Amino acid sequence: MEATWGWGALGLLLLGLEMATGTFYVVWFGVAALLVAVALLITPDISQAAQIITFAVLSLGSLTVWKRYYKKTETHSKVGQAQGEEIGRVGMVTVSTSNTTTGKINFLQGVMGSREWVAVSNDPIDAGEEAALVAVEGNILRVKQI
Repeated sequence: MEATWGWGALGLLLLGLEMATGTFYVVWFGVAALLVAVALLITPDISQAAQIITFAVLSLGSLTVWKRYYKKTETHSKVGQAQGEEIGRVGMVTVSTSNTTTGKINFLQGVMGSREWVAVSNDPIDAGEEAALVAVEGNILRVKQI
């Protein structure tokens, strides 16, 4: 029964370490240790060598499967870059814009961290008109009248 508690404590310690670091690598080792503890509850006569081999196989196997099939979908590492989510957002032009002059547009809810942006458009848009975001060009938004 001591080995069961040892594996359980190791599993919880590793899961706590995962929560502190947030790397999502240590979690697989913690889960594997907890699974070895459960296996010991079911069949308490597992040898120490079999416990260690089971832990290693479960840890490395689950980590390998996760690395192979996990697709990163978060875009927090691309600060300031539109990933298409903002296209189509509607705002109010506050300074008129055209193909030769830049204007300004305000959004009710912030777009990429700001409510006010420098805007350009292919066609003239007067102040007070609504416009939709069609592209992000560096730190300027290309808009069109709606």
